[in-house]
Amino acid sequence: MKLNIDGLLVYFPYEYIYPEQYSYMLELKRSLDAKGHCVLEMPSGTGKTVTLLSLIAAYMEAKPHVISKLIYCSRTVPEIEKVLEELKVLREYIAQETGKEPHLLGLALSSRKNLCIHPTVSQERDGRIVDSKCYGMTVSHVRERHRSDDSVETCRFFEEFDIHGKDTPLQPGIYSLDDLREVGRKRGFCPYFLARYSITHANIIVYSYHYLLDPKIADMVSKELQRQSVVVFDEAHNIDNVCIEAMSVNISRRTLDRSHTSIDNMQSAITRIKEHDASRLRGEYQRLVEGLRDASMARATDVHLSNPVLPDEILEEAVPGNIRTAEHFLAFLKRFIEYLKTRLRSQHVVSETPQAFLLDCYKQVMIDRKPLRFCAERLRSLLQTLHMEDISNYSSLTLIANFATLVSTYSKGFSLLIEPYDDYSPTIYNPVLHFSCMDASIAIKPVFDRFQSVVITSGTLSPLDMYPKILGFQPVTMASFTMTLARPSICPLIVTRGNDQAAMSSKYESRDDTSVVRNYGNLLMELAAVIPDGLACFFPSYSYMESVIATWADQGIIAKIQRYKLIFVETQDAAETTVALDHYQKACCNGRGAILLSVARGKVSEGIDFDHQYGRAVVMFGIPYVYTQSRILKARLDYLRTHYHIRENDFLTFDAMRHAAQCVGRALRGKTDYGVMVFADKRFSRLDKRGKLPKWIQDHLKDSVSNLSVEESVQCCKRFLRQMAQPFRQEDQLGLSLLTAQQVDQHETKRAQTDSTAGGRVEAMEID
Repeated sequence: MKLNIDGLLVYFPYEYIYPEQYSYMLELKRSLDAKGHCVLEMPSGTGKTVTLLSLIAAYMEAKPHVISKLIYCSRTVPEIEKVLEELKVLREYIAQETGKEPHLLGLALSSRKNLCIHPTVSQERDGRIVDSKCYGMTVSHVRERHRSDDSVETCRFFEEFDIHGKDTPLQPGIYSLDDLREVGRKRGFCPYFLARYSITHANIIVYSYHYLLDPKIADMVSKELQRQSVVVFDEAHNIDNVCIEAMSVNISRRTLDRSHTSIDNMQSAITRIKEHDASRLRGEYQRLVEGLRDASMARATDVHLSNPVLPDEILEEAVPGNIRTAEHFLAFLKRFIEYLKTRLRSQHVVSETPQAFLLDCYKQVMIDRKPLRFCAERLRSLLQTLHMEDISNYSSLTLIANFATLVSTYSKGFSLLIEPYDDYSPTIYNPVLHFSCMDASIAIKPVFDRFQSVVITSGTLSPLDMYPKILGFQPVTMASFTMTLARPSICPLIVTRGNDQAAMSSKYESRDDTSVVRNYGNLLMELAAVIPDGLACFFPSYSYMESVIATWADQGIIAKIQRYKLIFVETQDAAETTVALDHYQKACCNGRGAILLSVARGKVSEGIDFDHQYGRAVVMFGIPYVYTQSRILKARLDYLRTHYHIRENDFLTFDAMRHAAQCVGRALRGKTDYGVMVFADKRFSRLDKRGKLPKWIQDHLKDSVSNLSVEESVQCCKRFLRQMAQPFRQEDQLGLSLLTAQQVDQHETKRAQTDSTAGGRVEAMEID
């Protein structure tokens, strides 16, 4: 249908639109008009992706001078593919309505592992090995050697792309990962480098968060994207954690040992080069300085995305004399690694600031802050000069160099922690240095500064005001949309006690209480008897899930549950979990029914949809608080309290409830779907917990279902399922949860009249 969204013609590729989609478009357009950032929460399964794509594509078509590109960031490859599928539907609809092919180029970009078509390299399963082998066949010095020696292997797909690919760009269209591989095979081009090259002139790019938020990747991939771009972070409820992980470094003894070996290999390479090609080393330092100067000029002309690991001040300074030559730099790194080894010999926990670490480093081994800041860039230059082919062997040394640059650059927002023993195995000596980012805004600040509009969106962002605080930006719009339903297809229930009236809770003090575990088992058993098809369950942690399953087995509950449904369990092994999911879905489809026992924050809770028969009910056993004894978490909570005035309990509850909402939201993936959401913990009944659930769940969470026993919850489920079993036609939704183009036009006319009336009143007041 064609829509008029506040004066903008939008092509929406479906016959009907949800009211919340229409409202979402209005808020999104206001943000784009204001050239600002926004936070938008929209219920799961209400077509958020196609809504975003339709409006932004229309905006780019109508105002190309204002917005020239859409950068759509998602988390996983399946989610990226879903975006491309919706984009193909949208493009076909626009062509059908206008009678001409839209000049729209959209493509996905993923890792070499997902795009490689080389016969041998593509067979590798480990992404790091694929990257290393690709680098070893495409780096310039290997290609130069190949010209004089045919036995040196290069990639024919890359060579063909380098010769002809840049002169024959991709035609307008939508290219998924499969499409890019197909184009690569037909033309003989490398799909990865074809996609990398094409993103500069594509209208819509779909890729992972890390291509913008991880500075090491963003510097290679996203540095030349235009300022007149809209960046969308979809499923962004965990974006603060992604930012923190991108800027954090963990160093173990094994990392240091590997780094030492890498330095020895590089010293041997330097000795060989001195004998045969000394001029290469003499020119190396000059190229490094020129590279920094070029980067400085690019930033000045607003071409590059700012890199938080390589701050602007470094680009204006000369490289310190003690790391100018290759030998001096490697000796410097070796001394720094030896210092780190002495720090890791500590028998007690050490927590200190970056300034304290640098001061101790200077006192112990006379290493100054200034040369440390250049380590990452200096190492990159030296690896290129020495023509090191297998770069995977130097990943540990690169990690050390990145740490050196980070610790010497940032005096605030980071914490340095040395732990001699792991929390989970306190008797085994295994020291680790954690250089942890405390401030999520450090990684994402260049994105907010660089691009015109950034959209933070998900189905579980409540409370919305938390994200601007922890990400450090000022949104022009914040909105949460409820779900309009022609029938109450969501049934959230809070179960606080068993039939014996014993309180149910997963809090640490109650975890060994057999009555709590027994009541959880009775709840699952009784739900399995009345809920058809699939039933997904989530626990706060793997250890708690394992102990509960073991207790259920001892109490005979597992055997009773299996009378009604098969039981499958998520494990920490990805391959095992994939097999369990496959069999779970088969059991749901063939009528046997199944239960999947999973963990909040695990693979299943984030990326798997339990739509229709795959998830008629979701049970959240307890509140999924993060492990609160973690010293890194304590340091972050202290930082949030000091700098953002966010209380520890407020942040922990916010974090737990967004994960709980993400888990139960897996059950509802559309207006025709329905599901029961069971919150099995007495703490969910408290207002401070319930109030942090998304608005679209709270609207259905009445006081009458907020303090139930197991038996009462089962009766509620029966009533709900009887209601859902009644005939439900599309006609029942028209005008309520589905709107036609005519109904949207009527709504737009009323809204325009209301706005003009309100404007007239304000004007009259000003005249008076």
